[in-house]
Formats: sequence, structure tokens, C-alpha cells
Amino acid sequence: MARITMADQQAPIPIAVRVIGAGVLAMPLALSRMGITLGVLVILWAGITAGFGLYLQTRCARYLERGSSSFFALSQITYPNAAVIFDAAIAIKCFGVGVSYLIIIGDLMPGVVQGFSQNAANIGFMVDRQFWVTAFMIIVIPLSFLRRLDSLKYTSVIALISIGYLVILVFAHFVKGDTMQGRGPVRVVRWESAVATLSSFPVIVFAYTCHQNMFSILNEINNNSHFRTTGVVVASIGIAALIYILVAITGYLSFGNAVAGNIVGMYAPSISSTIGKAAIVVLVMFSYPLQVHPCRASVDAVLKWRPTKRSESPQSSPSRLASLPPSVKSGPSSRGDGMGETRFAAITTAIIVLSYIVAMTVSSLEKVLAYVGSTGSTSISFILPGLFYYKISSPDSPHHQRLMKEDDDEEDIPGGEDEGLLGGGGLKGGLWRKTLLRRLSLALAIYGGVVMVTCLITNTLFVVATH
Repeated sequence: MARITMADQQAPIPIAVRVIGAGVLAMPLALSRMGITLGVLVILWAGITAGFGLYLQTRCARYLERGSSSFFALSQITYPNAAVIFDAAIAIKCFGVGVSYLIIIGDLMPGVVQGFSQNAANIGFMVDRQFWVTAFMIIVIPLSFLRRLDSLKYTSVIALISIGYLVILVFAHFVKGDTMQGRGPVRVVRWESAVATLSSFPVIVFAYTCHQNMFSILNEINNNSHFRTTGVVVASIGIAALIYILVAITGYLSFGNAVAGNIVGMYAPSISSTIGKAAIVVLVMFSYPLQVHPCRASVDAVLKWRPTKRSESPQSSPSRLASLPPSVKSGPSSRGDGMGETRFAAITTAIIVLSYIVAMTVSSLEKVLAYVGSTGSTSISFILPGLFYYKISSPDSPHHQRLMKEDDDEEDIPGGEDEGLLGGGGLKGGLWRKTLLRRLSLALAIYGGVVMVTCLITNTLFVVATH
């Protein structure tokens, strides 16, 4: 039996932080538009589909050499000439979310300092959003230059504490009932309208997006057995879903249909609400490096990308490592962990500087992120995991045949370790389960395409056009 180390136990932490993020603030508003019944069902459905995408990533990782898992590596052995498109989508998505975190810091910090000191308003730079964006860059820059996500495990704990405080704050105000005087009506079953519901749907779907970090976690976790990685996915998505539902229901019942997009900003000025705003700042501050990490790896892959000739695509080999092109064989070294110092510093600096410039010059990225989220997040969460697994798990795939042979060899070893939920031998047992999983992966990719088109139309007609 594999030994579960402290690193394994902490594996869900960076994923959970990335899942939850600042999206928890908008859950009560989404519930007000959908109604409590439909809203809770959508939150659960979004969690299930996002979790299935993460699960497919863990299955895809089995086809790659230990420690070399990435969207880039998978694309090289499935759709090699489309790898640059996949990585560009990841880079754009992560960059856009990172910029939004800096903007949140700039918007909330003036209110935080005024909450702790009323005289702060008399000091110009203390209520200047650009000053606070600049000041916090001093903190996030060193964190962004870390090469491994496990280096952020302690900051991730701090971020989780911040999330915990937000949940307690919202729940405490609900129990106290100090917001009932100005509360609007509450919808339990009925929704506001089809348009309002559709416009809120992307908010919930994209709130679960953490797939760009999943392969990095799989590369760093010591025990990457099927049972363990599935447990990480279930724990992370489960924690996020519970928090989303709790905040959505209690926050919505506190304000009714009068609830706004930022639930914390609606509470009357007090020490507790000021601490809540500060907690959001801490949360996004430590989430920013989690966006830089996959963005840097994807930018590096885009810069390295060269068209692959069909004759260069390997059809069979005795090992998983040999099936990868030379640019991928080095595993993590080609994706950032072993990147040359100069290249690593240059790409990281470029991401930080560009995100800083955008955050300083744009006060609202709603119009931009409406498209970035609809394309990048949907691709990473649904389309890529579904397409990659459907392609690589084909019975005719040499990678699938090789993995089955290796599973056969492992079965011949007495006392071999059980790989987990699929039973002994992993992919060999249960042909119907493998067939069902392939069909579901294709369905997820199709679903992602439908969500992408729907969200693009919704954001264009009902979000961007109304601002």
C-alpha cells in the first residue's frame, strides 16, 4: 500500500482555493435570479460537470510519464498541431482572471482602510486604487516567481481561512437577522426570467474552474493512485459546492431580491464587514500566483510550439515516455519547473508587468472577462478534458494498448497495488465501464461547446450590450 505523506494530505488545498476564489461573492445574486430550488440544482450540476472534467484529467495523466502531465503533453500525443490553440486558451484565461484579482484589490482596499480608520479618507493615496494595486504587487511578485505550487501550501491555508471567515460572516448575519428590515421578496421555486437565469448561469459554471492547476497537482502529489487522485477531486469539488450553497442560500435569504453582486459589500459598515473585505483581498492576493503558474507554462509552450509533421507522430513504443515528442519528454522541465532561469524570469516578468498595466488602466474588466471566461474557462473545464480522454482512450490508440499491456504486467506481480475505483488492473476490468466513460467524455466536450456558445451569446446580448 502506498504511503500517504503530508504533501498528499495537502493536495486538495491549492485546488480548493482555486475552485472557490472570489466567485463565492456572486452566488446569492445568482440564486435571486434563478430561485432557490433551481439555483441549488445548478450549483450542484456545475460541480458535477466540473468534477468530471477533473476526473478525466486524472485518467489522462495515466497515459503520460510520471511528473510530465500537462495539457501540452496530452495535445502532443492526441492533437499535436492544435496544441498551441489549447495553450493559448489557458494562457488567456489565467491572465484575465489574474488581472481581475488585481482589480478587486484596488477596488476593496480603500474601503478596508476607511473601515479601520475614518481619517484615512483625508489622505489621498490611502483611498487611491492605483496605489493599492502597486503596493500589493510587492507581495504577489515573490509568490509569482515560485516554481512549484506546493510552495504555496501555507499561503493556500491562509486563503482558506479567509474563505472560512466569509462563510461565517454571511451565516452570522443571517442568523442575527440584522438585514431583514430592507429585505426584498424571496423566490423559492419561481425564477426571475429565462434571460436573467441564463445570464447568471456562466457565473456558477466558471466558479468551479480550476482545471489549469490540476496537472501541476498530479505531478507533485506523491501518491497518484487512482483512488487518491479521485479523492482529491471529490474533496475539492465537494468543499466548494457546500460553501457555494451555504453562502448562496444564507446570503440570499438575508437580502432577498435586493441582493447585489458583492454580498460582503452590502453589510452595514462595521469591523466584521471590514475584516470580510480584507479577507477577500487576502484570498485574491494568494490566488493570483495560482494563475501565474499555469499561465507561464502555457506561454512557454506557445513560444516553443512548432508544427508537427504527421510522419513525426509516434505510433507505438515500449514505454509511455517514448511516446512523447522530444519537446515533451523532459516532463516538467519543459513546462516551467526546469525552465531556464532567464526564460523563466522573462516570461514571469512579462505576465506580471502586463497584468499590472491592465489593472492600473482599466477599472472594470467585465466586458473583456465576459469573453475570456466564456471561451477559456469552458475550454479548460469541459472541452479539453473530454476531447483528450475520448481520443487517447480509443481502443485503436497505441497509447491505450500500451497502458493495457502495462496493467497486465502489473497484475502478474504478486501483491500488486489496487489502482482504485475501477478495480484491479485499472483499464482492463469492466469493458462496459470504459465504453461508458468514453461516451460520457465525448458528451462533456459537446456540453462544453454548447455552454461556450450559450455564454458568448448571453454575455454579448445581456452583459456587454447593457453596459
